Amino acid sequence: MNHVIDPQADDLLEATYRADFAMGEHSARHLRHILRLYLTAWGLLDVADAAELALTELIANVVRHVPGRRCQTLIFLLAAGGVRVEVADASPELARAVIGDVLDEGGRGLVLVDAVTDGWGVEPRRDGCGKTVWFECLAAKAADG
Repeated sequence: MNHVIDPQADDLLEATYRADFAMGEHSARHLRHILRLYLTAWGLLDVADAAELALTELIANVVRHVPGRRCQTLIFLLAAGGVRVEVADASPELARAVIGDVLDEGGRGLVLVDAVTDGWGVEPRRDGCGKTVWFECLAAKAADG
C-alpha cells in the first residue's frame, strides 16, 4: 500500500475506506456513493459536492490512461476536519493539470480538481511502480483556521 508523504501528514488518521480493483463504467458512481456515506457520517456534507467531483475526475483519469484500469482508492478523515482521498495506480506517467484548447473534449479534469479542492498533488509511489494522486477538502471551520 502506498502512503503519500505530505507536509500535513500528521493530520491524517488511518484510512477508513480502502479498495483495490479495476475501474469500470460505473465505478465512479459507486465510489461517490461510498464517499458520501462517509462524509455524512462524519458531518462533512459541506465538502461532499467538491469531493465527489474531484473523485470522479481521478477515477476518469484511471479509466482513460491506466492500462488495465486498476487502482487503489483510499479515503481518510483528517483530524483537523475534512477528507483526503488518494487514488494510486501503476502507471508511471505523472498526472498534471493542463489547460487545452477551448474545443478540446478532455484534459480539464485536474484543473477542475484544483478549482474545487483545498489542495491536491501527485507523487511517485515509494515502490517505484506508479503514482498516487490525492486531494483534500477541508471543512469550513478547518479552512478558516
